Amino acid sequence: MSTSLSDTQLVDLLSVLPSTDSVELKLTVPDSQHRSTVAGLGMDPLEAQIRQVVFFDTPDLALDKQGVVVRARRVQGKPDDCIVKLRPVVPSELPDDIRSAKGFNVEVDALPGGFVCSGTMKRVLDPEGPSVKSVLARETRLSELLGQRQRAFFAAHAPSGLALDDLTLLGPIFVLKLRFTPEEFAHRLVVEMWLYPDGSRVLELSTKTTPEDAFRLAATLRGYLVDHGVELSGAQQTKTRKALEFFASSASTDA
Repeated sequence: MSTSLSDTQLVDLLSVLPSTDSVELKLTVPDSQHRSTVAGLGMDPLEAQIRQVVFFDTPDLALDKQGVVVRARRVQGKPDDCIVKLRPVVPSELPDDIRSAKGFNVEVDALPGGFVCSGTMKRVLDPEGPSVKSVLARETRLSELLGQRQRAFFAAHAPSGLALDDLTLLGPIFVLKLRFTPEEFAHRLVVEMWLYPDGSRVLELSTKTTPEDAFRLAATLRGYLVDHGVELSGAQQTKTRKALEFFASSASTDA
């Protein structure tokens, strides 16, 4: 939402945008502003969708250090899904077979002061097949959950010798997700509240758009949030990074 990108960051962003599929504008709201943000934007918590998210890595986050994310998700009223993500990526350097693969998406996540371009291989799970719940119960191996393209994508970018079924389950974490379209903004906003076992929370606001409309929408969104009292200058931390560090710390303690 902020325009405080350095000249180098701006040049880098302009160079990758034409090769991406989408842009997601994100803002992490400081803890002290959660209540006022919910009230200021007129959110109705009872309309939120319940989700359960789990990550897979080693206790020392070897995958994360390589820029690889493996995540599975249960969603209320929808099929489970799982992803293998690589970040950062340079879209023009991705192999053609990966770039054109079904379920593969290149997206820029832009937040105040920075951005990252990622490539994600997603699979929506067959309700009759292996489920995330069965993986959480240790009844199904992670390798059975991921599709062939995802396994190959993982093998190409994970640390040498590290197999999917060697990974530690990190989580799960409960998430409340709310989608709504404010009249004054006229574009769908998404709010996610990540609820940690220790009582801490992460509140993130986001909206997706096309690469062509990213700068215009970012300026419009910034004005809308400022007008409704949302703090834009708080420290930013991605949901994934906080979740990995939180659960990896617990995994290291239990080991």
